[in-house]
Amino acid sequence: MSLKEILPGRLGFGTAPLGNMFRAIPDDEARATVEAAWEHGTRFYDTAPFYGAGLAETRLGEVLSAKPRDSYVLSTKVGRVILDEHEPAARDLGEKGGLFEHGNPNRIVHEWTAAATERSVEDSLKRLGTDRLDIVWVHDIAQDFHGDQWLQKFEEARTGAFRVLSRLRDEGVIKAWGLGVNRTEPVELTLALDEPRPDGFLLAGRYTLLDHDHALQRLLPMAEEQNVDMVVGGPYSSGVLAGGTHFEYQQAPAGIVERVGRLKALAARHGVGIKAAALQFSLAHPASAAVIPGATRPSRIAEDTAALTESIPAAFWTDLRAAGLVSAAAPLPNNA
Repeated sequence: MSLKEILPGRLGFGTAPLGNMFRAIPDDEARATVEAAWEHGTRFYDTAPFYGAGLAETRLGEVLSAKPRDSYVLSTKVGRVILDEHEPAARDLGEKGGLFEHGNPNRIVHEWTAAATERSVEDSLKRLGTDRLDIVWVHDIAQDFHGDQWLQKFEEARTGAFRVLSRLRDEGVIKAWGLGVNRTEPVELTLALDEPRPDGFLLAGRYTLLDHDHALQRLLPMAEEQNVDMVVGGPYSSGVLAGGTHFEYQQAPAGIVERVGRLKALAARHGVGIKAAALQFSLAHPASAAVIPGATRPSRIAEDTAALTESIPAAFWTDLRAAGLVSAAAPLPNNA
């Protein structure tokens, strides 16, 4: 089953911020944000054990467990098992050091074997307070977390997590599985395999207004050819496109800040909101099934919902292309 058949709409909610990403969020603020997403009609929620060492799943589950289970679609990830014991020292997260330093202190085991995958799914069900998952992503088997060792992690997942999730899908326990990564190469490698076959992938930060060239070169043509759908994560490029200061989960460098300034200036000339431009750009590719911005304040939910349907003149997209701010190969809304 394709992701487009499973997902209830084109706007979902990404819960990484609920794991205290970058800052400690009060429980009542986190709850209010999830409730706001529900009230605005969001029915697709994505989470992961990694987000705050189980914190995001727990917070999401506190709200969703009170909703009718058949009324929403839920995805989480495998690759990290959260233990009851505490981490003895600072976590080594590769390029993402300090990302969830305000999350739970529990020790995280990074493992993509069959046994770890099955345990991860069971633990997620408990934290989320639900009896089933709709989509499961294999999380972060990529260079940004593992450097030169990423291919070893990929092979561990190929012989472990991939096969477990394929079996669970074939048995009807889950509806779909795929990869949830911040790099294109692991998805390309997976799509080149004869088996197992993923149903889709969650690509974070690699199909945004700021960064989409690489995905367009090889990954997205492969996905279209195989009818594999994409969920776009991080459509605001870690926040820098939405008024924040982070890009790739770190302080945005000067070159990115300058490019964002050019994007915002062009949007302002056309009376276009930068959030609207970002979301609608990410959804314009034929492979895109949904976009899942994250939020930690209820007001942001209203902004995202409005941005999805904001009317954007075709001239904006034409000028964006003419200014060299989007790839010549990128599909644009309104066939601009």
